[in-house]
Amino acid sequence: MTVENKDSAARFLDLTADYLAGGYRRNREDRAGSPPPAEPAPGEGTNTAPPSPIAPAAGGDSLESVAADVARCERCGLCGGRTNTVPGEGVPRPLVMVIGEGPGADEDATGRPFVGRAGQLLDRMLDSRGRIGLSRNVNCYIANVVKCRPPGNRNPQPDEIAACVPFLIRQIKLLHPRIILAAGNTAAKTLLESTEGITRLRGRFAEFTGTSLTRGEFSIPLLPTFHPSALLRDESLKAPVWEDLKQLRAKLAALDEDYAALAAGRPL
Repeated sequence: MTVENKDSAARFLDLTADYLAGGYRRNREDRAGSPPPAEPAPGEGTNTAPPSPIAPAAGGDSLESVAADVARCERCGLCGGRTNTVPGEGVPRPLVMVIGEGPGADEDATGRPFVGRAGQLLDRMLDSRGRIGLSRNVNCYIANVVKCRPPGNRNPQPDEIAACVPFLIRQIKLLHPRIILAAGNTAAKTLLESTEGITRLRGRFAEFTGTSLTRGEFSIPLLPTFHPSALLRDESLKAPVWEDLKQLRAKLAALDEDYAALAAGRPL
């Protein structure tokens, strides 16, 4: 690992440590040879409020219609224990669609995705003090494979995943993100229809071309990475996730001129 990479990984670890300690309460001294941290652009901080409602898309479907159908869904047993369904939230034409596993207790209580400790860490990771510059309020959409909380936050069962995937596919069709970030084992294995685990899949871009029922309808770069909850359990995963986020940034810069222009002013 080069000095620059070590510095970047160290800053990311500092960032996460500050969050876990209760937020950004201090500025750390610059490390030798490290550029000063770039400040987030206005509107690119962590999520503070739900995004505005999304207008219906052409073709008769809309994210609002998906959310309404999710709320009525009784295709699997998860419907019996839910407080709220959690369809997703974000902007209508995102650069990145983040897809996780399923709602937890905080998400079930609020109806919003990734709002607990792991979700707040995800927001920090995506922004990374402006270096990555992603936010659910500005240029991301965040959702899960399953839209109801599995009991005790267990992994979703195959029948539960099968019941919810059609909703996810509709969302991807409507959003058509530049890149999909698959957070965790369930999301990566489901979207790539792979038997390999996240440890082997992470850090390598693949092409999402749809599931077996929608093959050929998509061609979207997909990057698997560890779920934020895994980082809360195992701090050694923070450095590889930082490397994944740098890959994500580089790919976005190659795909989107506006993002590239902003990224050029945000040294890693």
